[in-house]
Amino acid sequence: MEYTRLGNTGLEVSRLCLGCMSYGEPDRGSHPWTLTEEQSRPFIRKALELGINFFDTANVYSDGTSEEILGRAIRDYSARDDVVIATKVNGRMKPGPNGAGLSRKAILSEIDASLKRLGTDYVDLYQIHRFDHYTPIEETLEALHDVVKAGKARYIGASSMYAWQFSKMLAVSQANGWSRFVSMQNHLNLLYREEEREMLPLCKAEGIGVIPWSPLARGRLTRDWNAQSDRLDTDEIGKSLYTSVTADADRRVVEAVAKIAKERGVPRAQIALAWVLAKSEVTAPIVGATKLHHLDDAVAALTIGLTAAEIRDLEISYIPHSVVGFS
Repeated sequence: MEYTRLGNTGLEVSRLCLGCMSYGEPDRGSHPWTLTEEQSRPFIRKALELGINFFDTANVYSDGTSEEILGRAIRDYSARDDVVIATKVNGRMKPGPNGAGLSRKAILSEIDASLKRLGTDYVDLYQIHRFDHYTPIEETLEALHDVVKAGKARYIGASSMYAWQFSKMLAVSQANGWSRFVSMQNHLNLLYREEEREMLPLCKAEGIGVIPWSPLARGRLTRDWNAQSDRLDTDEIGKSLYTSVTADADRRVVEAVAKIAKERGVPRAQIALAWVLAKSEVTAPIVGATKLHHLDDAVAALTIGLTAAEIRDLEISYIPHSVVGFS
């Protein structure tokens, strides 16, 4: 396993982060394709055995059961200080007023709830799960600063939003001497490269770590264009991310991945993930795993050095996409 610093911090993380959205009770929340605790634990254990020390979840994943499953597995398979746990806040956790968002009330309540579910005194990275259009930036940032100063989070991070929004938040933090975002969790893969225009350059200039979600486009880059899966059939968010408008160009990208994978004699996932890893701005892609070989493929991708010609062939068919994934 390779390790690197998260942005300009001294925090060392593995070059792969295990995303835990796939782990949670299927009857809780909106992800019927998730794995139960018994099914999930082998993936967390294997990730640790492979040297992955970075784990990402969220309070809203499977109504909090993802955090519970991750927390119990970490206690059983590792020492708390040997791992980096990231979770998120913003999604709706209860009906009615103040059940979601990035108000001071929501943040201070949800950090305690997440810590209880995770069974830990602190999280290493506490992230805002998208931009909150209804709460003043200053209120959110001061509350996050107080979470850090209380020792409940070591660092704070953000997720998908417009670059101007992120830039404004960074400026407000600096002006007030509040804790600064150290990472950006954004949507980046061969089928969605709009982040290359503004967000990646901003993160590079500001020393922000980049931990992309969905680096394999929810599996679309790992299989034939018309292939189906339970996840594809039931993942409503995924359906909104990849639409028919760019289907012809997207299909050519998928075919390019397949061609290079065949020439190299490796699974397609390794090629698609190697492309993300090759980007200098990227710290650690967030990989999902619902089959144990998915973890092997992810680790193997670290050793694949794509040539300039291969990168050109992977990128040449891409056309501009509508901006998605911010809600």
